[in-house]
Amino acid sequence: MPVPQSRGLVSRSLLRENAYRAIRDAIVDGTLTPGERLNDGDLAEWLGVSRTPVREALARLEQAGLVQTKPGRYTMVSPLDVRAVRAAQSVTAAMHELAVREALPDLSAAELGAMREANARFADALRRNDVDAAIAADDDFHGVPVTACANHAVRTVLEQFTPVLRRLERSRFSSLSGRGSVVQHDRIIALCEAGDVEGAAAATRANWRTLVPLLDTSLPGDANDNNDSDDNNDSDDPGGVSG
Repeated sequence: MPVPQSRGLVSRSLLRENAYRAIRDAIVDGTLTPGERLNDGDLAEWLGVSRTPVREALARLEQAGLVQTKPGRYTMVSPLDVRAVRAAQSVTAAMHELAVREALPDLSAAELGAMREANARFADALRRNDVDAAIAADDDFHGVPVTACANHAVRTVLEQFTPVLRRLERSRFSSLSGRGSVVQHDRIIALCEAGDVEGAAAATRANWRTLVPLLDTSLPGDANDNNDSDDNNDSDDPGGVSG
């Protein structure tokens, strides 16, 4: 039989996406800490893939602001930078507000039910101090209108900037400051059910703005690049990524 022209493309795409998600999640959950040097060979061994999808993932993570590189010298996990997080918070809040505006007034009963179920899981995770479960449930809650609005641009922007916020939200959901989001979520659901576009959009915006106080209390000041004078023989690394 003739060999299809697209043979092998799907598996390669999955390898690249899986590498990206694994490294991204390790940065967000703190397994890879701010300022930690990254070596593409070590990451490839950890993930069980070749260096190519790892390097592609690192380039994508640099675009998202989670990784910093100096070609031929180092690749590292980006420090928590108040300016970058403020920018990500503004963009993310705007995208979620837009998603609610575009999804209403056509959210179905099933979609509203999915939001209630996600918020119930969110509340339970907070009670159990399960930060990972809380973040997953929060993603599911806000993901309903994002999916319902069917706006690819909204989803693309959120996929890029949400991970920057998640590093901050881990500290929020591990404290009492996350409890107020349960009530806010309930209000968003009620306003969506009533078809109140302006009210639901405003409530969504307010929910995402609860991160703003944490920007001043959880993050250092402007991040400075202190690595310019740190040679560490990194230029010997052929891939531009060193440990």
